[in-house]
Parts: sequence; structure tokens; C-alpha cells
Amino acid sequence: MSYNEFSQEKLDKLIQIQDLFKKKFDIDAYENWFYDSESELLRLYNSDEDEIYFKYIPVGSYSREKKTWMWSWFNKSSIEKSKEKVLIIKEFGAKNHYEKLQEGTFPSDEFDAWEFTSICLDFLNGIGAYKVDSNGLDKFMVIMAVEDIDSKTVQQFKQKKVECAEHGPSRPAFVCQHLDCSTVRGFHEAFDTSKGMELEEDDDFQAWCDECEKVRSEHGGWNEESERFAQIKLVCENCYFELKEFNQISNN
Repeated sequence: MSYNEFSQEKLDKLIQIQDLFKKKFDIDAYENWFYDSESELLRLYNSDEDEIYFKYIPVGSYSREKKTWMWSWFNKSSIEKSKEKVLIIKEFGAKNHYEKLQEGTFPSDEFDAWEFTSICLDFLNGIGAYKVDSNGLDKFMVIMAVEDIDSKTVQQFKQKKVECAEHGPSRPAFVCQHLDCSTVRGFHEAFDTSKGMELEEDDDFQAWCDECEKVRSEHGGWNEESERFAQIKLVCENCYFELKEFNQISNN
């Protein structure tokens, strides 16, 4: 079977499943959406009293500006653990010589993106599909199940997120004004961190460069002077770990 025949078969199946999915959960009635990469939850809502939560698996993303597709398993900035499940599509593509299912990223269009989502829906036994638009980047998801989450999880889910132009919504992080990914400046943290780790209620990702650490030590810690030198800025969690990787590896 050619790839075009295979993908059309899956796309036809998606259309049928999606129709049932929309009718059962009245998807189009929700005006707002929000997703959390850490918990892999999608929230559709009109208000706090009119909402529904779904567990999802990320398929990939389509850049409308660059006209490119990227599979979720290839996206190093993604923290969603379930993206590894999408590798089954890559393995299937390799066995059947379907190039679009093997390459991590390549020139594409939105029609391709829906084809890929339909293939994942079938392989992963999803109940539907959903697309979110974040600053020109369309993120495609396979919906796996409705989630009846407790009040504590709801509270954590609704905690403030930062909207990053490159990575979409993510947890906030704080770094000094000097840190970037063009010049090595060292990397010091308030505590040891790892991407996707759980944080205590009062904790934040915080980092600063070698010069800031020198000034901080000279002033006996963080105070008005050392903070003025650092000029702490807000970034997203993904940007934070890109900065950490660049500065730490380059220092070795």
C-alpha cells in the first residue's frame, strides 16, 4: 500500500471518530482552551463552572510561518513524557518506507499535519483529536480520555503560566539579564533542577551567571545592590533549560 492510500484510509477514519467525539463532548461549545505540558492535560472551558479536562498525547507541531512539521518525539524542548509513545509511528514508517513518518522535521502543510494526527489516533487508540494555536505554531494532539481530576490538581493546573513566543504556555522561570545562548556566562541555580520536575509551592526556577554570583557573594547574598546588577527577567521553563544546557556544557 502506498503512503497516500494508507494516510487517506486513516484520515477517513479520523473524520468519523472526530464527528462522534465532537457530538459526545460538545467540543465546539467551549470558547477557550489551555494545555499543560507537565501534566499532559487539555482544559476546554467557558468558565470555572463550565469546563472539561482531557488527557492527551502530543503528535507534533506545524509552523505556519516556516511551513514545517516537527514530530513530538523529535522536539527536544517538549517536556511531555508521552511523546515517546509516538515513536511507534516512526518504527512503522521505517518498516514500510514511509519517509514522512520517519523524519523528525521537514517542509509540510496543515493537511499533512491532520494526516499524521489521524495515523496517531488509530495507532494509539485515541477518542478524538484537537489542535491548539500558539503564536503561529499549531500543536496537534490525540485525545486519550476525559479526566475527572481532583480540586488539588485543578488548583495546580490553573497556577500562573508564562506564554512563550517560541514554546507556548509553560511554567515561569527567572534568570539574570546576562544569560543567553550566544555567550557562555556560567550558570548558578537556587537549587538543583531538572526539566519537568515537581516544584514546591513557594519554589521557582531561578538562575544567574558567574558575574552575578561574584556580585552576590561580595554583597553577602541577594540584596538591593546585587539584584540591581542581576536585573532578573522572566522566561519560560523551556527557555530556562536551554540556557542551562548551553552554559553548563560549554563550560566543561
